[in-house]
Amino acid sequence: MAYYPSQRLSSDVSDQELSRLPSDSAGTERRGPRPLAMLDPHGLLALSRTLFTCTEQNEIVRLAMRHVSALGPYRAEAGYLATDDGLSRVPGHDAGARTVDDARLKELGEADGSVSLPERPWDWAFGLRGAGGLLGYIVVSSRSGPDEEGHFLLSTLVGLTSAALSLAATRAWQRDCAGELSRLRTERDTALRQLDAMRSELHLQKTVDDTLAGVAARGGGEDAITQALYELTGLSALIEDRFGNLRSWAGPERHVPHPVRSSTYQEEMLRQVAREAGPVRVKDRLIALVRPRGDILGVLALEDPEVTADEHTMFALDHAQRSLAQDLMHMRELTEVELRLRRQLIDDLLEGTDETSAYARAEALGHDLQHTHYVVVVHWPGNAPDDSFTRAVEQATAATAARPLITRRGDRVVLLTEARPDDNAVHTALAHELGTPYGAIGVSTRCDSPDGIPRCYQEALRALGVRQNSRQRSGTTFFDDLGVYRILGPGNDLRELEGFVREWLGQLIDYDAEHDTELVETLSRYFDCGGNYNDAAATLTVHRSTLRYRLQRIRELSNHDLADVDTRLNLQVATRVWKIILGGGGTDRGDPGAGQPVPLAPR
Repeated sequence: MAYYPSQRLSSDVSDQELSRLPSDSAGTERRGPRPLAMLDPHGLLALSRTLFTCTEQNEIVRLAMRHVSALGPYRAEAGYLATDDGLSRVPGHDAGARTVDDARLKELGEADGSVSLPERPWDWAFGLRGAGGLLGYIVVSSRSGPDEEGHFLLSTLVGLTSAALSLAATRAWQRDCAGELSRLRTERDTALRQLDAMRSELHLQKTVDDTLAGVAARGGGEDAITQALYELTGLSALIEDRFGNLRSWAGPERHVPHPVRSSTYQEEMLRQVAREAGPVRVKDRLIALVRPRGDILGVLALEDPEVTADEHTMFALDHAQRSLAQDLMHMRELTEVELRLRRQLIDDLLEGTDETSAYARAEALGHDLQHTHYVVVVHWPGNAPDDSFTRAVEQATAATAARPLITRRGDRVVLLTEARPDDNAVHTALAHELGTPYGAIGVSTRCDSPDGIPRCYQEALRALGVRQNSRQRSGTTFFDDLGVYRILGPGNDLRELEGFVREWLGQLIDYDAEHDTELVETLSRYFDCGGNYNDAAATLTVHRSTLRYRLQRIRELSNHDLADVDTRLNLQVATRVWKIILGGGGTDRGDPGAGQPVPLAPR
């Protein structure tokens, strides 16, 4: 019978249509099982198994198109699948099929209908539909329209194909969902692991922060920081100053004595570590520099010979270094403030200040002015009057006396100390610190109250001057030991002393200045040697005859009789005043700090 487009084929198979299938059971006896070919003469049951097990939609459409010819005098012209971009032709079909106008197919608007194939009296685009709408098309042609059985068979094929496409799409969606679910689970597990790691890291960091905060709350200190670091890391912790000297240690296996490294190695190591950010491994150690404002205040290190340190160890070391930097910086600031206050106090004491305020200020600095004190003045030619020279003096005196008050006055360092220095002990220690023995120290008499400190300061300066103008210009001179030179001290009028020297030695001083001779120095050495020719000649490194000639020349120029007792006394005192008080005398070639002769102006 003829089939028209208005007669739309249904993909559903009704119960009435099933009842019309041939049956040989009515009116006959029951027979045994019949072959599958008899039950499914058109192969739709076998095809359905293949369709429903196929997962590729293109292949499902191709299988259905190949089976069209098994249903009757029909030909599958083309197959289409619906995509996001529209209908897409299924590749791989019979090359001999007629060309289907894709534009005509689109005009159907997802409905079934004819596509007007040339030379084919009947053609029809069967829509493949699922729960979500159009899945595609199968275009079938024939020389005549299908009869009722053909209608049923084509509708059944379309329904099976639609169901297979829906099942394949569902399977693909399930696979995508399963893949997405697996991906999400993987991301979730990764995020959970990262969260656990972060939680563990934050816990460890919090432990470090809490531990070091507890150390700071208890007052801090180097020993407390190294002990906390040892407990946090399980590695021996230590603090060294920038020179490599051990300041604190916590942990087992401490090296006794502590290894001593050369200054060259230490400085090179510090430079290498300073170039990196954070802790740096140097052999068996992890080292962090303590430098809060660029200046290296010390080194914090962990002993790690087995290389067991991890990122948490590095975190603990870095945070401990920051805590130590704050502690050392605070201590440095306090030290600088205390040093400034101590210098201000001794400066005021040397100039003279109110005793009540002096006692109060000294007590605040931990210095007891109620005890006996001595003023010590140190001068070391060739050393700049800077902090390094002051520190050297302080270190040299620390071993021999209680901590003194210390300040600088020009190129001299002045100390106020409770204990009287032991002979040349301070000079020996300072010579070792500075690397040269050419320096002089003057020590005052005892001072029992602050108002006597200015007097003692002058005594120390006087003792220093005597030492620097003596034959042995390096060493320590105590004002107590000056003897007769004490009456020639600062209590006398300098102009009167100059007049006395000019009266007794004027002619000789002028002659020496004019002729570049050493008659005054010769006379001074002659008296120093008790008038002994041999000793005086040896001291002057001249021959006895030369000494005799000089003494004769002195008698002639000065008109003084060297045999007269009073004359000898006056000349001897004049030479001492000239040398000690007025800074006269020759140079000591072994002492770079010796002074030059100072000529006196005529009265």
